[in-house]
Amino acid sequence: MIPHEKSSCGGLTLHKIQTEKYKTTTVVMQFKSRLSEETVTKRALLPYVLQSGTENYPSSKALRTELEKLYGATLGVDLAKKGDFHIMTFRMDFANEKFLSEDKPLLKKALGLFADVVMNPKKVDGAFDSSIVDKEKRTLKQRIQSIYDDKMRYSNMRLTQEMFPNEPFGLHVYGIKEQIDQIDANNLYEYYEKVCNEDEIDLYFVGDLDEISIKDLVTDLFPLKERTEASSAITEKAPLEVKEREVQEEQEIKQGKLHMGFRSGVSYADDDYYALQVFNGMFGGFSHSKLFRNVREKESLAYYAASRYESHKGLIIVMSGIEFKNYNKTVDIIKEQLTAMQNGDFNDEEMNQTKTMIRNQLLETVDDAKGMVELLYHGVVSQKLRSLEEWLDGIDAVTTEDVKRVADQVKLDTVYFLKGEGAE
Repeated sequence: MIPHEKSSCGGLTLHKIQTEKYKTTTVVMQFKSRLSEETVTKRALLPYVLQSGTENYPSSKALRTELEKLYGATLGVDLAKKGDFHIMTFRMDFANEKFLSEDKPLLKKALGLFADVVMNPKKVDGAFDSSIVDKEKRTLKQRIQSIYDDKMRYSNMRLTQEMFPNEPFGLHVYGIKEQIDQIDANNLYEYYEKVCNEDEIDLYFVGDLDEISIKDLVTDLFPLKERTEASSAITEKAPLEVKEREVQEEQEIKQGKLHMGFRSGVSYADDDYYALQVFNGMFGGFSHSKLFRNVREKESLAYYAASRYESHKGLIIVMSGIEFKNYNKTVDIIKEQLTAMQNGDFNDEEMNQTKTMIRNQLLETVDDAKGMVELLYHGVVSQKLRSLEEWLDGIDAVTTEDVKRVADQVKLDTVYFLKGEGAE
């Protein structure tokens, strides 16, 4: 089990992971709210505005200078979509003062800076600094444009939009380009205040923190008001009643992008989660999988062919890069690989190899502070906390019948193909 103490601390949940493995302390703060068309773009902008200046350090440069003074501490923000939730992440890594020759209260100073970024943004007349907001709006437009320039990411985005046209899950984590110009320093600040008052907030500490009373520090630095019971919200699994669809799009490209979205009916909190992990590993998750071997190597149809499991929504996404003329043949062979899995056309060796790969991936993940937090946070999002032992034992216990059973209910939803202009 990841050694993990959890406690309520005002308006947030505090998680302390005591470990002597690292000479650094990692602090991760996660803000969780439902995806919604009204807020998705503001939310995609907000963390970048917050890390660009505080009342005490009014510019990115001032913040960087302060981080350097803290023995080269690092600070970063990120956005993620987990199921029906839009997650903002703030992360800081800094040296553990136990390993420094100077007797400085580094934890307190570093955490003070971290809190400053989240709780004390640079303001002008009771709103954000409009020059910072304008700069980050330009950057967000570039970030969204970069998806259009990367055809693999673009195809993934389009597939999701086609599979969930009228649902929040169809929204992209970076928001909607057309909404950016409507955001200003005032309405973004109003949204920030709403986030501070209503989001479900989890704060993780990873490091050698044995003799330190973090709770008092956190209470002082993060004066957030108590939450109402908003944490009961969970992701709706994608239903299995689905009609297979095909969507083709043309652009000026040289390599076709074939993305196929399947619904599995199995999500992170389900007992069949382990079987679905093993299924996906053998289907397209690893280099020994059916997709890799049959689509890429045996038939030489694809430059790459792989699948990934979106566990909170219960989706399997197949991605491949192909010649335009190979479209029909590739779709047929991918469908055949699913049928083979449903028929139990795999052996013990493939299954054991897959279990070993999943096990190694898992152990690698918990070897890293960020990975530990990521794993624990899946438990928050799904409201199903799994210990490492449970996870390893669960994978180990998966049988051939289990894999066939979950494979049986995997249904193809949408085939999306991005092809060259005028390609047949």
